[in-house]
Amino acid sequence: MKQVVQNYKSGELALLDVPVPGCKPGGVLVRTAYSLISTGTELMKVSEAGMSMLGKARSRPDQVAKVVQSVATNGVPATYRKVMGKLDSYTPLGYSLCGVVEQVGDGIDDVKAGDLVACAGNEHALHAELNWVPKNLYTPVPDSLAPRHAAFGTVGSIALQGVRQGESRLGEVALVVGLGLIGQLVAQLLTASGVRVVGADPDPARCELAERLGAAACGDPASPAVESAVAELTDGHGVDQVYLAAGGGSNQPVELAARLCRDRGRVVDIGKCRLDLPWNAYYEKELDVRFSRSYGPGRYDPEYEIEGRDYPIGYVRWTERRNLACFLDLVARGRVDVEPLITRTADFDDAVETYQRLKDGELKAVAVLFRYPEQVAEDGPSADAPVVSVPVVPGGARSSAPVRAAKTPVRLAFVGAGNYATSMLLPHLAERDGVELSTVVTTTALSAANAQRKFGFREATTDLDAVLGDPSVDAVFVVTRHSSHAELTRKALLAGKAVFVEKPLALTSQELTGVLDAVEESGNDRLQVGFNRRFAPLLQEARKRFGARTGPASLRYLVNAGRLDHGSWYLQQGTEGSRFAGEGGHFVDTASWLLGADPVSVYALAPSGNEDLQVVLGYPDGSTATISYVTTGAAGFPKETLDLVADGKVLQLDDFVRSSVYDGRKRWVSSRLPKARDKGQAGELAAFVRAVRSGGPMPVPLRSLVATTAATLAMRAALAGGAPVTLAEAR
Repeated sequence: MKQVVQNYKSGELALLDVPVPGCKPGGVLVRTAYSLISTGTELMKVSEAGMSMLGKARSRPDQVAKVVQSVATNGVPATYRKVMGKLDSYTPLGYSLCGVVEQVGDGIDDVKAGDLVACAGNEHALHAELNWVPKNLYTPVPDSLAPRHAAFGTVGSIALQGVRQGESRLGEVALVVGLGLIGQLVAQLLTASGVRVVGADPDPARCELAERLGAAACGDPASPAVESAVAELTDGHGVDQVYLAAGGGSNQPVELAARLCRDRGRVVDIGKCRLDLPWNAYYEKELDVRFSRSYGPGRYDPEYEIEGRDYPIGYVRWTERRNLACFLDLVARGRVDVEPLITRTADFDDAVETYQRLKDGELKAVAVLFRYPEQVAEDGPSADAPVVSVPVVPGGARSSAPVRAAKTPVRLAFVGAGNYATSMLLPHLAERDGVELSTVVTTTALSAANAQRKFGFREATTDLDAVLGDPSVDAVFVVTRHSSHAELTRKALLAGKAVFVEKPLALTSQELTGVLDAVEESGNDRLQVGFNRRFAPLLQEARKRFGARTGPASLRYLVNAGRLDHGSWYLQQGTEGSRFAGEGGHFVDTASWLLGADPVSVYALAPSGNEDLQVVLGYPDGSTATISYVTTGAAGFPKETLDLVADGKVLQLDDFVRSSVYDGRKRWVSSRLPKARDKGQAGELAAFVRAVRSGGPMPVPLRSLVATTAATLAMRAALAGGAPVTLAEAR
């Protein structure tokens, strides 16, 4: 793998090939998606490395003191060899990233492979393709949060800990000195907590950015503008807190803090600036000077950081890890906006050039992200033309199965018997001639027994392997929680069963690839995913009435999903995926079926603070489908409404109660208003059973199922990259 390193003696920066770290107990191996350059701390380290030996000594008097002590203990020759050996070696850079868990070490049960996590630590969240991260230095990323934004987690935690040290209160006024990356985040966090902020920075662009993101006023600390703003906002009393987020050798920040702070105010040092306190000024106001130690309690404690021993929440409310999770939550809910802080997103392969441009001043930036090869593969080669690979459907799989003997029932097994299975699927199958409900498998004996009693299953069990090994079972229904769908489908395909799996087929591209690997290995492509809308009678009739089209179409699909009840397992996004990942395939499949093609591009937008999504799908002939998936609409409004426009015609669907077609000359309206909305479950199940019985093709081609799933998964990459992604079949 590749990692950014620096030789502190020569100043050389390199993208070095190094071994992949092992996955030790107590932590996880993370494949980096994005890592963040700290334009303060890291650039200071890079600049120091380019200094002469005397310059290095002057910049690090703490290290000089250690050398002097070593000379006294070990003598000059031994100390010289030790110091030169340490200087003339590669050291890592980086400490804030977001990535995907690739492997889980022993003792870890809060995340699994495929989960997105934010990671911290200058020994564990490095600019490297893979990092081993101990438990207390990572946290799961909220599903609505883009990976590029989650990469800010560590620097956000530093800013958050600084704000906590200031003990700000609602209605107070604070001065933030230094509006670099940390200062910008401190200003936003203070504003979010009801504190009015004055910013001080000599860079007008940074001042303008801070004001745009909520600061009351900003200006050059050497100008009277800052002092005037403080006087106006505080009636001349001075600010309640000063946050020193500046670096460098000037003592101006400390002196400015003394001049503009109120009596008995608080001064919090977050950055690394000169601290020659003017004694009289600080004494006369009795100023409270505090230091903020990096990400929070636990920092520099090996028992916490390496061994994973957490501090009890009753005694230490905000630890490193809890600060990290809190900051990500604030960003996910729109209380902090990091997107405007991103000056550049560079490919990881260009890391050395990017550092050099920052060091030389050619690239002036607040925040710079590295985007890694795996993310480039998903987002595309550049922000303008990202590409997501759609897995190739294996060739050589059988498209039919032996025809069953006449009057022989189709024997079905159910894995899972939750609410959807028992309310929307099993009632249709229990009443169907030629179907035998053979076995129901659940994780708890009682739920299996209830399903057996209610629907007449021949057997109830908790033993999945016994069902998969039963030659009399023709087809397996997978109706469990989302996180288990892909693995159970894979096992059933390998066992030679026809499979009906409720949406989604997979939550990650790795899971989707695993299913297709099972198809290729077994030669069994007898698979149907529960995309039932295309089987709805009203929609089928409307499509037939609309007829063929010659030009591109525009489709608009509004899904008024509503809010979930507290406690719903759908909210367990860390394990079960987002709501759209879970059910978005329904709407993608419906659009693709109506347009007669698979999507070739995906673009997505997500308003901050909720789960609403706008997804735009592009199709080969220029057609587009816009899916508005909203959770904030009125509860009384219909859940699903759809309009399809092409060739002077309009097709409308009103929540599976009424459908209409207008062709310019006449209007056709569905001739019946069903008592209950028929969303196609009965028709889909009938088609699946016919295919199993006859040995004919599955109701929906496997290629279409894969394309729909890939498009749904690509939505996340589109959100992360902020640009449309192209769906291209992998070669």
